[in-house]
Amino acid sequence: MSAAPRIAFQGEPGANSDEACRARFPAYEPVPRALGMIPVENSIAGRVADVHHLLPSSGLRIIGEYFKPIHFQLMVNPGTRLEDVRTVISMPFAASQCRRTVRRLGAQVELASDTAASARALAERPDPNCAAIAPALAAELYGLEILLRDIEDEDHNTTRFLVLTADSNPPPPPEGADCVTSFTFRVRNIPAALYKALGGFATNGVNMSKLESYMENGAFTATLFYAEVDGRPEDAALGRALEELGYFSDHLEVLGVYPADPFRRGG
Repeated sequence: MSAAPRIAFQGEPGANSDEACRARFPAYEPVPRALGMIPVENSIAGRVADVHHLLPSSGLRIIGEYFKPIHFQLMVNPGTRLEDVRTVISMPFAASQCRRTVRRLGAQVELASDTAASARALAERPDPNCAAIAPALAAELYGLEILLRDIEDEDHNTTRFLVLTADSNPPPPPEGADCVTSFTFRVRNIPAALYKALGGFATNGVNMSKLESYMENGAFTATLFYAEVDGRPEDAALGRALEELGYFSDHLEVLGVYPADPFRRGG
């Protein structure tokens, strides 16, 4: 009997990335790694990770996305009472999604590397005046008791994850699937280069769902852009738009072509 295939996730066992792997790829064994299936943006707190900084030099390619509703639990060592909680352990990104509960408790926030790490730390060093903010899976894994459930500030709290592969030439998405293409580019240093470079997407009717800029190597004059558009490069309209973008750019790299999660269409 062969072992189950494995999928890597960012963080420690019990993190939201772990839950996302179990939900999206139930036949795979989740394995904690520095990079694998990573959270990239959240509907409350915004950007999670600078994926455009990581991917070009990582050798990884994007092969999928997954939108996961996020629910945080306030967990404690068994026997701790809510009124005794004075400190809450969590990663800053998670704490920022649960500000109202933290304020209501009047607790101080102690920072951790990720949500599951906060739960593990509390389990390893029991403290009757301390709680952790983490997913329910972390309470199960580390033997903690949940005092308050679903403490996120907004009901729509959702995190988008990207699925990555080390295969430099992954199989293309299924025929007929709605797709997303992610890429980075740097425009040539000429007047109105960005305006001209993006014009091809408008004239060809290609929807651009994301465009972010960031500095390259600390140089204020060398701006790279990360973008996501609907479609795949083989589509005639997107092919023409990318060709026009390439004419006004001195760098253009496709980071992945992958099926769009149904969440994008309200599914």
